[in-house]
Amino acid sequence: MSTTWISVLLLLLQFSCHFSTVECGKVLVWPMDFSHWINMKTILDELVQRGHEVTVLKSSVSVLLDQNNSSAIKFETFSSSMSKDEYEKYFTEDLMNYVLEIGTCSFWKYYSTLQELSWVDSDFFQSICRDAVLNKKLVTKLKESRFDVIFADALCPCGELLAEILKVPFLYTHRLFPGYTYEKYSGGLLLPPSYVPNTMSELTDKMTFMERVKNMLYVLYFDFWFQTFNEKKWDQFYSEVLGKPTKLTELMGKAEMWLIRTYWDLEFPHPLLPNVHFIGGLHCRPAKALPKDMEDFVQSSGEEGVVVFSLGSMISNLTEERANVIASALAQLPQKVLWRYSGKKPQTLGPNTQLYTWIPQNDLLGHPNTKAFITHGGTNGIYEAIHHGVPLVGIPLFGDQFDNIAHVQAKGAAVKVDFITMSSTDLLNALKTVINDPSYKENAMTLSRIHHDQPMKPLDRAVFWIEHVMRHKGAKHLRVAAHDLTWYQYHSLDVIGFLLACVAITALIIIKCFLFCYRMLVKSVKSKRE
Repeated sequence: MSTTWISVLLLLLQFSCHFSTVECGKVLVWPMDFSHWINMKTILDELVQRGHEVTVLKSSVSVLLDQNNSSAIKFETFSSSMSKDEYEKYFTEDLMNYVLEIGTCSFWKYYSTLQELSWVDSDFFQSICRDAVLNKKLVTKLKESRFDVIFADALCPCGELLAEILKVPFLYTHRLFPGYTYEKYSGGLLLPPSYVPNTMSELTDKMTFMERVKNMLYVLYFDFWFQTFNEKKWDQFYSEVLGKPTKLTELMGKAEMWLIRTYWDLEFPHPLLPNVHFIGGLHCRPAKALPKDMEDFVQSSGEEGVVVFSLGSMISNLTEERANVIASALAQLPQKVLWRYSGKKPQTLGPNTQLYTWIPQNDLLGHPNTKAFITHGGTNGIYEAIHHGVPLVGIPLFGDQFDNIAHVQAKGAAVKVDFITMSSTDLLNALKTVINDPSYKENAMTLSRIHHDQPMKPLDRAVFWIEHVMRHKGAKHLRVAAHDLTWYQYHSLDVIGFLLACVAITALIIIKCFLFCYRMLVKSVKSKRE
């Protein structure tokens, strides 16, 4: 075959998606930064591999959205009204200060502080959204591009607004938060409080009476008081942009599909809707070979093995006091420790502990010498541990991390310690427990087998449903009618009221008839006596 024909064939294969209305399309992405982006990028890379054209909207202050490392994915960068230093400082240094402060708060002060932090997040996200949708040149370019679908992270609003402006269907990727407005009110997901633990309750699906009371209090709190977003501000902003009264939750409720970043290996069983699908662990891969220096360090551990330690992409530094407490505990282990840490070297650091500014976490967790994983409980790290069957020591810091660790702990594969109050002894004992008690490894392997035993790989499932929405220009056939009902219709209060009214009217008629008959009878008796 000539070189010309080979070139033509390759060209046809490369651009075949443009001639098919079934398999390929144009995807616009509204991402979230840090670990959320790591998870989302896995899906986007797969979409590109399958011939789809993927365009990511990137704020100029984004940290991990590096277009130089993602040449196959197109990036549309827009200017931000905030500085990159301000953005990074908030999501690193300020967040760490928040963790230290909130850990010492009383119950009510804790949630009051959490509400304040959530609204600061809300303002940050709204500022980025405003920069995008009020950029007329950008919006015009997006309209002219004629995208088939928008893929957005529900934690960072704006994807639904862009979908409304561009008149295209959209999907969400999200970590299930029972209790927040995302799934319950916007998604219509059923979450019975009798056996579905609410957000941040750290309860399981098997609750005692008092735990169900506690769970109900959490439900009432999150339903009627706590707001992740400053909804009044968002409603006003969306109304201004669209030129008509608009609510954030209503626009979020138009999502065609919710791709949830968990699975039944981590979640407790509960009802799902046809447009809600689990894709947890889609980023996990078989372990690859480690860099030589790291492999040498791991092999030097001998039969004792190694412990992997990371607090995620957002927490790279600790206070000197906390770092020394942790380092002191690690120094007493017979195992070697690989610790992802970029702060000042702790004075109590032992010779068995090696510090790294970055580690190939998935590859380390898949190494046969790895005995335990110390983690903050982020969903990505949790799933890499489940994928490879590694028991955990959880040090949750914020957000969904507390529930993640609580779920794995309930399944017998983790021990939790408190970041603020833990001593070196507490951390050391937790590590000894998960390493020396074989039940933790066995339970971790059980979760791993459940994770691997699926009819379709999580990544394939995620891509399938995105393509499904593109093929059918939405997924209205999977959308429950609950979205079209008012709150009183949804709970059948109008029907109950009508039936009660019918019963009351019927009872009233019967009573009236009885009284009428009784009076007639009495009257008849009196007439006969007279």
